[in-house]
Amino acid sequence: MLYAIYEWWKAAFEAEKLAGVQEWAHTFSFLNLLSYITFRAALGCLLAFVLSIIVGPRVIRRLISLKVGQPIRTADEVHKLAELHGGKVGTPTMGGVLILGSVLISVFVCARPLNPFVAVCSCTMAALGLLGFCDDYKKVKQKKSDGVSARTKLFWQLVVAVVAASFIYFKKEISGFGASPEEIQKNLAGFSLGKDFLGIGEVCFPLYKTEGGKSSIIDLGILIIPFFAAVIIGCSNAVNLTDGLDGLATGCTITVALAYGILAYLAGHFYMATDYLVIPYNRYVGELAVLLLSLAGAGFGFLWFNCHPAKVFMGDTGSLAIGGALGTAAICVKQELLLVIIGGVFVMEAMSVMLQVGSFKLRKKRIFAMAPIHHHFELRGWHESQVIIRFWIMSIMLALFGLALLKIV
Repeated sequence: MLYAIYEWWKAAFEAEKLAGVQEWAHTFSFLNLLSYITFRAALGCLLAFVLSIIVGPRVIRRLISLKVGQPIRTADEVHKLAELHGGKVGTPTMGGVLILGSVLISVFVCARPLNPFVAVCSCTMAALGLLGFCDDYKKVKQKKSDGVSARTKLFWQLVVAVVAASFIYFKKEISGFGASPEEIQKNLAGFSLGKDFLGIGEVCFPLYKTEGGKSSIIDLGILIIPFFAAVIIGCSNAVNLTDGLDGLATGCTITVALAYGILAYLAGHFYMATDYLVIPYNRYVGELAVLLLSLAGAGFGFLWFNCHPAKVFMGDTGSLAIGGALGTAAICVKQELLLVIIGGVFVMEAMSVMLQVGSFKLRKKRIFAMAPIHHHFELRGWHESQVIIRFWIMSIMLALFGLALLKIV
């Protein structure tokens, strides 16, 4: 919406300039700010935060009136953990609707919704949010911690992920990474075409930079579609597994969203991407920074109510949607492998579950007191607040480390 206002103002300004007059468009010349991604991203972050703070209490009251309390697993299922989390019984869940609504409204107002990168991330987030909502609704309705069956959930995650991956692969504006000959001539005389163009099927990592200027490791071609789908599904489930303590997933989401917002902005600017950092460049991807900072702002707003002791949980409505959005964003900026570092806490949580299950099936022994790993530390004597804040610190450090790798050659 704001960018449309800018375009309307710009057309009027140019018309006045040609006519040699100074009317309303010159008076409102400050509207030129709306053309800057940095301004609209900051505004989107602030808007999402304010919306969450204002609407949050009403959403919580509504969820309480609907009696959508989070079902807590029994002592037979989780033993000592049931004692530690007994006070959470009845806390309303499905608070992810607050995050989802704040982000989508902020994107509509501050971003260019029809930008292909923004559109695919928004749609993926909304679709997985709807799946999470169905899962949460079933849990609340049946008063059990089991919602939609794992197979059904995985099937619909796969459907959403494959559609998003196919769109990314076949959409011309997204798949065309690299500067056009016109941009090269305008911005950097003598810049090599071979250095600049990158196929959407190529997998990149900042530490691997060839003499030709590319950072791609391997070209998977059309096989990149299942790889993209795996990234989206894996990230969605990893955030879901992390969402087990008050504010844990929310705080880590803010960190990862801010880091990828910076990456999106850098990847959308010619000199920073092609000449300085040597990372994949696409003229359209910078707009994704608006969505990612809106997600960070919504995360800050939700954390206001979700911090310990939580007044509301995001539920699968929020965690599946957030994971899908972050995974899709990582793909869009061509830094899928860097997500393992920047989203290291999410990866650690998912890996702990995989290792625990694998060890028990193969050796009939458990590696951790309980998985995901945040519960392991709880059962080892860490207070819930200690686990949360220490994991936040890890997430911040990993995000900074991931960004630092961009310049290492």
